[in-house]
Amino acid sequence: MRKSIFFWSTRILSGVLAVTLIIAASTPRQSTFAATSTISVYGAGKTIIEGGTGGTTPVPVTTTVAFHANANGGDFECLALAPATAFGASSGNFSVNAMYVTGKVTSLQVEGRTAILVGTATVTGLGVGTNVPFEAQVLHGGPGTTVLLNVSGLTFHEILLEGNITVQPSATD
Repeated sequence: MRKSIFFWSTRILSGVLAVTLIIAASTPRQSTFAATSTISVYGAGKTIIEGGTGGTTPVPVTTTVAFHANANGGDFECLALAPATAFGASSGNFSVNAMYVTGKVTSLQVEGRTAILVGTATVTGLGVGTNVPFEAQVLHGGPGTTVLLNVSGLTFHEILLEGNITVQPSATD
């Protein structure tokens, strides 16, 4: 009798285990990579726009940039300041709000130490508008690294003077 109970108990247990394994194997699951992903980008600092305002007499433009993003989205800020006058004693005082971009990052692409943040922003000053698409390409590093901002049909090549940008690629990069 004991052998019979043991025999049927192990059969039932084996059957339950087999059904559990079949269900587990056929149930869609989130990939391990997505669950443990560390893809992110964040940074802040002061930049100078390469070529300033452009034209025959370019005026220098500095920006304060700050952002963070991961697979769930993020935020992007960029305040561009220019001097009130192109020449003279106050031409080095960056006090005029030339442009302000404040937006939400809706997608992030990371390859190695480069990240591309895409989203929509509210823009004041140059390129004014709401729900304006933007794209910012940022490179990992400190002073000397770059930010390339495309917004309102304008492209800004920025060189980081102070601060740091951190791009954390996936485990597979």
